[in-house]
Amino acid sequence: MSRKLLAEFFGTFWLVFGGCGSAVFAAAFPQLGIGFAGVALAFGLTVLTMAYAVGPISGGHFNPAVSAGLAAAGRFSWNEFIPYVIAQVVGAIVAAGALYLIVSGKSDFKTIGGFAANGYGEHSPGGFSMASALIAETLLTGFFLLIILGSTEKRAAPGFAPIAIGLGLTLIHLISIPITNTSVNPARSTSQALFVGDWAIGQLWLFWVAPIAGAVIAGLIHNALLADTE
Repeated sequence: MSRKLLAEFFGTFWLVFGGCGSAVFAAAFPQLGIGFAGVALAFGLTVLTMAYAVGPISGGHFNPAVSAGLAAAGRFSWNEFIPYVIAQVVGAIVAAGALYLIVSGKSDFKTIGGFAANGYGEHSPGGFSMASALIAETLLTGFFLLIILGSTEKRAAPGFAPIAIGLGLTLIHLISIPITNTSVNPARSTSQALFVGDWAIGQLWLFWVAPIAGAVIAGLIHNALLADTE
């Protein structure tokens, strides 16, 4: 179990450090910024690389919503859910701390700003409402779980699941960065909100409720309609 939790810690650390780090440091860099597409690709690559690196140890969840969805589908034990979530959240917070140490070392540093935190209303990049955020986060996390569950079925092509999952997460970010800065991951949302404080803490509930609800619903749908029963 300790190896599984360490794997989840490192995987979630890399997801936040790589994904949120690309948004904080490189997205709006003058002239050479990577923009939304680059940030989306960064998030997808973090999951793809760590799914290969440590996925064989822990299953490569790196996300409380993924753990919940897999448990709902019977692919993961609810008894391990809380330890996994703790490891994921701690890994995310440590990564956010590392990002803060780096960004605060900039010569003209004054504030961390939005710090890639998730938000809705006036804190949505595109000004989208709370209802829009709830719908987007629920739907996108649900489809993310369908991708994970389908690509890891026994009859799926072996060894290719991380590619499908990483590309799926990239697509999700391409869709929803303008809506919420894209969560689909409560650990990722929590880590950035803790450093931003204020409004980010006040809106954090949505980025736990919607992703977990979407993931659990997807797990149940997969079992009822799509699971390989042969």
